[in-house]
Amino acid sequence: MVLYKTVACRARAEQTIERSRFIVTIAPVSSKEEADGFIKEVSGEFKDASHNVPAMVVGDKMQIQWASDNGEPQGTSGAPIVQMLVKEGVTNTAVVVTRYFGGIKLGTGGLVRAYTGTAKLGLEKAGIKEVREMLEVKAQMDYTYLAKLQKLSEEMGFELRDIEYTDKVTASAVTAAENAGMLRGLLEDLTSGTVEIISETVKTS
Repeated sequence: MVLYKTVACRARAEQTIERSRFIVTIAPVSSKEEADGFIKEVSGEFKDASHNVPAMVVGDKMQIQWASDNGEPQGTSGAPIVQMLVKEGVTNTAVVVTRYFGGIKLGTGGLVRAYTGTAKLGLEKAGIKEVREMLEVKAQMDYTYLAKLQKLSEEMGFELRDIEYTDKVTASAVTAAENAGMLRGLLEDLTSGTVEIISETVKTS
């Protein structure tokens, strides 16, 4: 099952609006502490900027939503960025939109559009990925079943990892957690019940 959506990687984008330079830096984070560290780092990198507006959404249910306007008029920058992230269904994400003021005031509506539009550029550049709950089943079986298991992995859409060759074959099969029953049944049927399940681990990916 899909647990949540987040950005695929750290990214940066920029645009100029009415002579003001807007730079967005965006990154996936796993906690508020990691987001705080990212915000501090980026704000330090652009310490000569007019504003470094931070925002974050953290938690698989978006439990933490925080932003600051960093000197811009209240509600014109940080909060709209958070609202945009929530609307896009993205969490575990931290954003800093940096502004170098170009001398022309944008007005309240103009600021909201500039900050959310710049943040969205960063979102598009980073890309969005789904984080899923995955099951890894480590199993041991006779060599005679390996080729058929590899073929089935291609047909059924699960991944084989860490194949070890000793007196028997040991391999890890990885699939979405909701397919756990299917995978166990497949291993049992393939080996006529002779498979030995060594471990089952649930991870996120």
